[in-house]
Amino acid sequence: MRSLIRRLFAGAPPQIPDADWSATVDRLPWVRSLDAPSQAKLRTLAALFLHRKTITPVAGLELDDRARLALAALCCLPLLAFGEEGLHGWSQLIVYPDAFRVNRSHVDAAGVMHEWDDELIGESWDSGPLVLSWADVESDIAEPDAGFCVAVHEMAHKIDALDGLLDGTPPLPRDWQRAWAADFQRSFDAFVERVDAGEEMPIDPYAAEAPEEFFAVCSEYHFSAPALLREVLPDVAAHLARFYGVSPFDAKI
Repeated sequence: MRSLIRRLFAGAPPQIPDADWSATVDRLPWVRSLDAPSQAKLRTLAALFLHRKTITPVAGLELDDRARLALAALCCLPLLAFGEEGLHGWSQLIVYPDAFRVNRSHVDAAGVMHEWDDELIGESWDSGPLVLSWADVESDIAEPDAGFCVAVHEMAHKIDALDGLLDGTPPLPRDWQRAWAADFQRSFDAFVERVDAGEEMPIDPYAAEAPEEFFAVCSEYHFSAPALLREVLPDVAAHLARFYGVSPFDAKI
C-alpha cells in the first residue's frame, strides 16, 4: 500500500490492491452493504482521494495504510452519485487522535471581543483542510446505524461550499435547487421550532444550529439511519436519496 501511495503521487494511474480493498469492505459496514457496481465506484473515488489529498495525523497519532484507505472510503461515500468534483477546492485531511480544541473569537454589537474554546470531533475549513477525530471515526464504524458519521458530516460541508456559499444547499440544477431550498428551509424552520420548544428530538438537535448544519446532520442520518430520517423529515430524506443515491443501509434491505 505504501508503494501504491508513492506511485499515486508520482502520477501513476490510481489503483488499490485487491487485498487492501477487501479489508476495507470488511471493515466498513456502509461499504459492505453497497452493491458491486457501487463498491467499484467507491474504490475508484477512494483511490483519487489518496492521490489528491494529503492525510496528516497529528498529536502523536499514527495511521497505517489501511486506516488511511478507510478514511478515504468514508470521505468518498457522499460522492457516489455526486462524483469526483466533490474533491475540488481543498488538499489536506488532518486527523487528531481524539476530540480537539479550537479557539473561537467574536466581536459583539458593542465592540466587545469574546474568546472561548470549542471541543470538536470534526471541522471543515473554507478552502482549507478537513479535520477529523480518529476516535470518533472508529466509534462511527463500531455503531454504523446510530445516526452519526463525522466523515460524512464534514464532507457534506465541503460539497455544500462548492457553489461559494455554505448555506445547506449544494450545487444543483436550477429547478432542483429551488425545490431543495424551499423544502429544506420549511423543514429546518419546523425542526428549530420543535427544538426551541424543548421537544425531545429523534434527530440530533445540533441540526438546529444553522441551515448548513441541518444539511450535514441529515446527511449523516441518510447514511446511518435512513428509515428514521424518512419518518421524521420525509421531504429532506427524499432530496438526499436523490442527491446521494440509495443509502447503503436501504440497499441491503
